[in-house]
Amino acid sequence: MSGAFSGWDWAVVGLYFLAVAGVGYAVNRQDSGDARDYFLASGQVPAWLAAISVLATTQSAATFLGGPDFGYRGDFTYLSTFLGAFLAVVIVAHVFIPRFYANNVTTVYELLGRRFGPSAMKAAGGMFLVGRIIAGGARLYLAAIAVAMIIFGTVTAANVSVASAFLILASFLFAFHKGLKAIVWIDLLQFIVYVGAAIGIALLLLHRLDMPLGDMIQTLSAAPDGHDKLRLFDLTASLSAPFSLWASLTGIVLLFIGNYALDQDTTQRLLACRDARTSAKGLYLSIGAAIPIVWLFIAIGSLLYLFYRGPAAAGAGPARAFQGEDITVLMHFILTEAPAGIRGMMAIGVIATAVGTTMSALNAMSSVLIQDFYRPWHAARHQAGEHHYVMAGRFGMAAVSAATLVMAIGSYYWQHYTRAPLLDFVLSVMNFAYAGLLGVYFTALFTSRGSSVSVMVALAGGFLVVLALQPAVARALFLPAGLQNLAFPWQLCVGTLAAFALCACGRAVRQTDGATQRARLQEI
Repeated sequence: MSGAFSGWDWAVVGLYFLAVAGVGYAVNRQDSGDARDYFLASGQVPAWLAAISVLATTQSAATFLGGPDFGYRGDFTYLSTFLGAFLAVVIVAHVFIPRFYANNVTTVYELLGRRFGPSAMKAAGGMFLVGRIIAGGARLYLAAIAVAMIIFGTVTAANVSVASAFLILASFLFAFHKGLKAIVWIDLLQFIVYVGAAIGIALLLLHRLDMPLGDMIQTLSAAPDGHDKLRLFDLTASLSAPFSLWASLTGIVLLFIGNYALDQDTTQRLLACRDARTSAKGLYLSIGAAIPIVWLFIAIGSLLYLFYRGPAAAGAGPARAFQGEDITVLMHFILTEAPAGIRGMMAIGVIATAVGTTMSALNAMSSVLIQDFYRPWHAARHQAGEHHYVMAGRFGMAAVSAATLVMAIGSYYWQHYTRAPLLDFVLSVMNFAYAGLLGVYFTALFTSRGSSVSVMVALAGGFLVVLALQPAVARALFLPAGLQNLAFPWQLCVGTLAAFALCACGRAVRQTDGATQRARLQEI
């Protein structure tokens, strides 16, 4: 089949964008009246919708494209990371979320302001902005690969740039006017679209393979290279294995704590519920639903392996060839094997994940930019109503949109230079912000140490340690051989430990009323 989009395919894509616009209009016909409504939907998001919104936010193009890519080239060991994810959910639900609600915060970094002062809050918010621009740009880049193939048929720097601009513009326009209340309902539509697309892809693959289940299992469990592609747990002790069981129980736990508790992009959904109990329920529902969905995407990769490299592919000739192009194996299948119309429905799956996650990131970054930086500065100098801060949030969204676009284009060169697998690449870039934030929050919650100065030093230190542990940088710095190929979960462990040590070096400063900063935290 031809890889070119037909008129039917473009019609399906057009209907999708009309549906997104329609949902946004139907949910929130009136303009957001205040910043809490714009950024937290006035605290009216139910647990089930928060769960789906968290899923739609966290399962980006990295899941839609990276999951099948991982299953095609590897096995099912990524699923073992949910052991660490569940441990993280327990910690976040019972330690972090109650404190956020007790303090009635709009952003998670306001809690640091109560503990260490406004400069610490701004430093943490700034680190989130840096990290989210890096991670958001990486996610946008993955989706742009797919869109570049749809529009141009090839993946080049110029094509990825145009595709990234298209996706960031669409996300900005959908998120600009309505705020979080509309975004969470649009997330529901995106969730239905990308899960439906995944199910459709799996069914099409099963139909095209026409292979008994027993033969599938036998082929996957004994691949020609001797690898068991059905393996669930990697029990090796290698520190270069990103998804080993030991990495899942250490660094992956930290990664998910960072994502669910300290990343405003995700935590914003959990703060938009009625109370802490509803928020925690939404988080548990989210992690429970994530497991079968991620399994489905990895299983699609296994089916693609059978389709392109299994026994049936041997006699199919060059028409069924896949040479490992940068478009990833899933997009190759969609663009060359799916029928017209169906091809468009499958393609909007990756577009849905891209637009959904980018909308979420833009709104979250704008909330931090306005609530943690602009509002305190402006309120000290001028009186302004809530509508002023809503408008400021929209201008802030435009600024972070431009920064994310630049990072997406830069990610094209970054990923090509490192040649990291798609899933590893997107997950690892989060470490730059999470290491410092985790170290600072652990100091705040579990010790009486720390100061505004040590917070800033720790945030910078965590970032720099993770940077130093990147393979190319580690080699340039002549670090020990064991640190030159450290998998990203272990990089996060080292970075978090370093940030914690740096933050704990600071001594708590007494307030004017004689109470220590620690005493203020104990009131939470």
